[in-house]
Amino acid sequence: MSSQSTVMRVLRSIWRGLDRVRRGVHLVLMFAILLGALAALAPDTPLVPGRAALVLAPEGVLVDQLSGNSFERALARAQGIAVNETLLKGLVDALREAKDDERIEALVLELDGLSAAGLSKLEELADEIVAFKESEKPVIAIGDAFSETQYYLAAQADEIFMHPMGSVYVDGYSRYLPYYKSALDALYVDYNVWTVGEYKSFPEPMTRDDMSPEDREASEAYLNELWRAYQQRVTSARGLDEGSLQRYADEALALLRGAGGDAGRLAVDYGLVDELMTRDAMRSHLVELVGEAPAWSIGGDYARVDHDDYLDAFGPRDAGRGQDGKIGVIVASGTILDGVQPPGSVGGESTARLIRRAAADEEIKSLVLRVDSPGGSAFASALILREIEVFQESGRPVVVSMGSVAASGGYWISMTADEIWASPTTLTGSIGVGAMIPTFQRTLDRIGIHVDGVGTTELSGQSDILLGLGDDFKGIVDESVRYIYDEFIGKVAEHRGKSIEEIDRVARGVVWVGSQALAHGLVDELGDLDDAIRSAAELGGLAEDGYAIEYFDPTLNFFDRLLLDVMRTASPAVAALGYEARLPRSLTTLLEAASEPLAFIDRFNDPRGIYAYCFCDVR
Repeated sequence: MSSQSTVMRVLRSIWRGLDRVRRGVHLVLMFAILLGALAALAPDTPLVPGRAALVLAPEGVLVDQLSGNSFERALARAQGIAVNETLLKGLVDALREAKDDERIEALVLELDGLSAAGLSKLEELADEIVAFKESEKPVIAIGDAFSETQYYLAAQADEIFMHPMGSVYVDGYSRYLPYYKSALDALYVDYNVWTVGEYKSFPEPMTRDDMSPEDREASEAYLNELWRAYQQRVTSARGLDEGSLQRYADEALALLRGAGGDAGRLAVDYGLVDELMTRDAMRSHLVELVGEAPAWSIGGDYARVDHDDYLDAFGPRDAGRGQDGKIGVIVASGTILDGVQPPGSVGGESTARLIRRAAADEEIKSLVLRVDSPGGSAFASALILREIEVFQESGRPVVVSMGSVAASGGYWISMTADEIWASPTTLTGSIGVGAMIPTFQRTLDRIGIHVDGVGTTELSGQSDILLGLGDDFKGIVDESVRYIYDEFIGKVAEHRGKSIEEIDRVARGVVWVGSQALAHGLVDELGDLDDAIRSAAELGGLAEDGYAIEYFDPTLNFFDRLLLDVMRTASPAVAALGYEARLPRSLTTLLEAASEPLAFIDRFNDPRGIYAYCFCDVR
């Protein structure tokens, strides 16, 4: 009887388990059907009103390539997780289409969501806004307040409206880093560092408590160049006196006191803003300009179409088949890492695969590599460089277009190009290498943990981070770093047609802006991505209107593409069902700063631990 009861209990347990699985599968299927129904009911393409304003409302950081693949971004959006990036190319394409579109009667810049952008990206977008103004359609910038980054774009508008409680905060460029030496000493962590080049400063946050004189000198030089370019463009656009922005920042407190503490009134009186308006007054003004939103629209009070919906209505701008051939474009954006990496990082293997894909396409007559990277793994950089050289061996040219940063490893992967184009404000150079290895033998000793053992050779155990690095191993790393630096400057000299001594004088880890790099022979021309593409077409023997442009991106499998189509449509409904727990921003910032010494090492994965990297963050 007992055994029979036991069997029954087992069978009931199995049944309950199967029933739970059945219900789980049923729920998943029902959820999939719901998403599919939402996708089927939604229109295939967004509608554009008969008359409307094109709205540019960038969110987060302006980038050359969005992080993660398109399915991951759609899933994050569906879960209500902010995707804090906006693709520069999307904004540019929307402006170009809208310029001659009779339905678009105005351009509205809503810039409150823009948090950061490299100056070269702001310049490219500002150029397109100015080109749009040639259509004689009004350009209006609106905002609750304007940061320095936001104001650069707002200054290009015909009129700037700001909330009465807002301010224009322009404080110039700076580069302040947290330094961890004392904290690491308190934790008894030893950072072993090797660098070549007195200006190669990326290990300094781990080995110092302050900025070195060399890093301070180099940073001041390029920050002043960026600030000069910013002031020149903004004062010219707003018709302000030369030096007015410098005074606005240097005398901010005195100016605000003179305005009775009213930052909005100060911005108007100083000529930075045209009028102070509440949000409802802004909306009413825009209704007068372009009319009320159609009944089917959910976009707000005035007739508008956001730039991403506007682009979806047109489809890919660069699609098509060229009569003579195609220009391939590959974007290398982010830190350079070994192996296969998602978009937003530059994987040694994944980027090499994209170059091979382009090489295998006989219609590709030239290749443009858009580089927006501070560098990273020396090994991955070498892999990418070699793959570019193989492409060139097929008799087809390669042109590099540098974004906001193409330094250290970013320059490494650029140097073989037939032409290198940079923006005047691109940060490049930083030619140098280094290695960092933390060891924890003193940390363990303090808590009573000791490492001991035996090995079969003199080198055994010398690379163990728990034991501490041996003298032979330290010597091996030192020799390797010096050899790779010599290889680096040797290849730069070879590809740039200069002597090693000439390159070494402008290397040593120094960061240059694009205009300086041109003078030093590190780049060939100043211009943007379009200039580089036109040059690539000419080098490839393609007629001006006889080619198409094809971007090579990592591909999704069939299942991911299917889910992507569903998630794009159903994301508003899914977002309503979910909740994301978030830590306070101040706590997140503190935790990120505290964990940076180990996170820095964890991010990097060079198989030999040697990096060509630049801390080129500018705020």
